[in-house]
Amino acid sequence: MTETRTLVLIPARMAATRLPGKPLLDIAGLPMIVHVLRRAEEAKIGRVAVATDTPEIAAAVTAHGGEAVMTRADHPSGSDRIYEALRTIDPDGKIEIVVNVQGDLPTIPPGDIRASLDLLDDPKVDIGTLAAEIRKEEEHTNPSVVKLIGSPLGGQRLRALYFTRATAPYGDGPRYHHIGLYAYRRAALERFVKLPPSVLETREKLEQLRALEAGMRIDGALVNSVPLGVDTPHDLETARQMLAKG
Repeated sequence: MTETRTLVLIPARMAATRLPGKPLLDIAGLPMIVHVLRRAEEAKIGRVAVATDTPEIAAAVTAHGGEAVMTRADHPSGSDRIYEALRTIDPDGKIEIVVNVQGDLPTIPPGDIRASLDLLDDPKVDIGTLAAEIRKEEEHTNPSVVKLIGSPLGGQRLRALYFTRATAPYGDGPRYHHIGLYAYRRAALERFVKLPPSVLETREKLEQLRALEAGMRIDGALVNSVPLGVDTPHDLETARQMLAKG
């Protein structure tokens, strides 16, 4: 994939209730959203922009040399937000790949972002994502840990068959923690956001099931660890400790 054909978008908004003002909270001297921006830039896969409905977030991003795109406030999901941002940035359709990096992953390794994009080297893959083997016993049964169930394809790669909050698959062997970062072919993103919510998506409360139910192919790259998602004050303190050392 050439860099000119790939766009990395980071959706960010101020709606978090457990950690108010989350994108702008200070971590090691920078707003959290700027840390995510830096990780995405360090991946060196293409242009990077933050998609937001909040002027304060846009101002923080541009103050640190980044690009921000304003979007509507009423989007039901980050996927809808990045699709609007894509059409704003590239109305002529020159960009072929869109990588959606969550705005609350300030410690994500740049190489993991690249790994999601590499999955699209296979023309049969519509969407690339990430997963890591579950190593903590309690995560096998924790419904907040989403599992990717897939067929191994070799080379640290799975073809996703299902995503679930349940403990699955049954029996001996590894289970995989799904990491919610996505690399979309443009046509796949356009198709996805126009589909209505699916039955299993609504039941499991997992948006990616909409794509599988529509017959789209999702592959997952296996990476070494799950990046810290900052959702609580405890997560924030952990991120501060991690990035202070870095």
